[in-house]
Amino acid sequence: MSNAPKRPGSDWPLDEVVSGLRAARQAWRDHHRLHEPRGRELPSTEVLDDIVHGLRGVLFPLRLGPPTLRPEAEDYYIGHTLDTQLQALRHQVHLELTSATSLDASAPDLLGRADALTADFARALPTIRRLLDADVLAAFQGDPAARSVDEVLLCYPGITAMIHHRMAHKLYTLGVPLLARIVAELAHSRTGIDIHPGAQIGPGLFIDHGTGVVIGETAVIGERVRIYQAVTLGARSFPTDEQGQIRKGAPRHPVVEDDVVIYAGATILGRITLGRGSVVGGNVWLTRSIEPGCHISQANSQSQAAGEV
Repeated sequence: MSNAPKRPGSDWPLDEVVSGLRAARQAWRDHHRLHEPRGRELPSTEVLDDIVHGLRGVLFPLRLGPPTLRPEAEDYYIGHTLDTQLQALRHQVHLELTSATSLDASAPDLLGRADALTADFARALPTIRRLLDADVLAAFQGDPAARSVDEVLLCYPGITAMIHHRMAHKLYTLGVPLLARIVAELAHSRTGIDIHPGAQIGPGLFIDHGTGVVIGETAVIGERVRIYQAVTLGARSFPTDEQGQIRKGAPRHPVVEDDVVIYAGATILGRITLGRGSVVGGNVWLTRSIEPGCHISQANSQSQAAGEV
């Protein structure tokens, strides 16, 4: 009889658990009529995180690039990094296209589409940089505590969220919404700012503090808008089809025109419009459109709502 100590975990019911998990996977596939997988067929959150990290450096090489980078090497670094990250992105795009179609992964049209979409994304990077410059400047000019644009770029969670969003929105419009959502959720997990990649956001958005901000898929935000923490631009209701299923993509979130300020804790729901230059006070609950230049506080919002009843 051996006196050797038992290996830790040797009495775990591994065979039982492995068998149970196999049965659960098969039940899911059978219920949803999914084909038997050939391997990992979905994009990788870890790979996309690395891609976004690299592209941040491409967009702002001397601020978010490697600490040893010198100005004379900027173009070389950008070219090398772009080639590496776009190669990786093309593979992730191909994985999403493959998972969304019945075609074989090696089909020439899928490979060609992945190449074309990745090239279109690359061409958009200079525009994305200019939009982000406007966002950084808006934060610097709008926050008296900001000492420099470098501080804003390096430290502000709202800018981190917007760097992710500008890239995610381009991926969304190019037709790879899963990749876009993963990029958006990477920022959400780090900053507490939840921006759906479908949201249309003009230049110069300043998200101050930011924790708890939610911006829905069909929200439209104009230029030079300022949003404080815990603001929700959400949906009031969800239209359904004849079978009672939620209709995807229907406009259901607010339209925020240029130069609007929305203070902390405001909840703005439905396809309503906040007119240009309007101000929404803290903790306001708003489900109706307001005129340009209007100032809404908790007190006048409640009194007007009572008058409507």
